Amino acid sequence: MYVCLCNNVTEGDIVDAVQNGARTLDCLANRLAVSTCCGQCQYFADECLQSALDATSPLAASAGPALQLAT
Repeated sequence: MYVCLCNNVTEGDIVDAVQNGARTLDCLANRLAVSTCCGQCQYFADECLQSALDATSPLAASAGPALQLAT
């Protein structure tokens, strides 16, 4: 799904950026230009960022599926 239409940024792009070290919305803005034009995507981009960060946390990697669904 597209997160930032102005810069053609998808959720997958954000996940990839997190896997490559992005940890903040400012970092995503620098790497992907997300939320740098109209700004309408900022809230959703931050939600996607937080979700991707949660998915890459050590706790998520070691937890069973039931715990992952509960977060």
